[in-house]
Amino acid sequence: MIKGAKVPGTSPDHNPSRARRVDAERNRGALIAAARRLFDQRGADVALDEIARAAGVANATLYRHFPTRAELIVAVYAEEVDELGRAGERLGERPDADGALADWLRLFVHHVATKRDLARALPDDQERGAQFTAWHATMHNAAEQLVHRARDAGTVRADVTARDLLALAGAIALTGLPERGLERLLGLIRDGYRTAGDD
Repeated sequence: MIKGAKVPGTSPDHNPSRARRVDAERNRGALIAAARRLFDQRGADVALDEIARAAGVANATLYRHFPTRAELIVAVYAEEVDELGRAGERLGERPDADGALADWLRLFVHHVATKRDLARALPDDQERGAQFTAWHATMHNAAEQLVHRARDAGTVRADVTARDLLALAGAIALTGLPERGLERLLGLIRDGYRTAGDD
């Protein structure tokens, strides 16, 4: 081979291993997105081959990423929790600290109200306990940052904690009320945690 000659089909930027990793990550993301959508529509018992079809991948690809239904459910629920955490970060950049906290609590209520059955479908073992501990920490940290920011802005009472608001919002979510009823109860919570005289 002539020194310096390029091998056909190759380039300095061509990395088959990296391309495979990119494809695998894309397939995993498509599977989680399809599972989230179908779980929301039909519950966690939806057929796995239907999830694979919706994601545009072969059954073998699904099982390579998620050998069991339980592992797919864990991945979907983890994505839901991560989304709540990311929402907290985005809302934390808003100038309206009080409104940001109220909007995140609304998202939290929606999460608890709509993902309860998915959470119940998670495998009941020691690993589940560790996962829930981590997920609860993610949600608590998001709430804590928003509460702290609103308290500094003078719109939340000094004695109100993130744990207080998560407990109240979680209880609201479990009432089974329609959206209008949930909004009314969230408004009552907001009236309770805001500082006296705050409009």
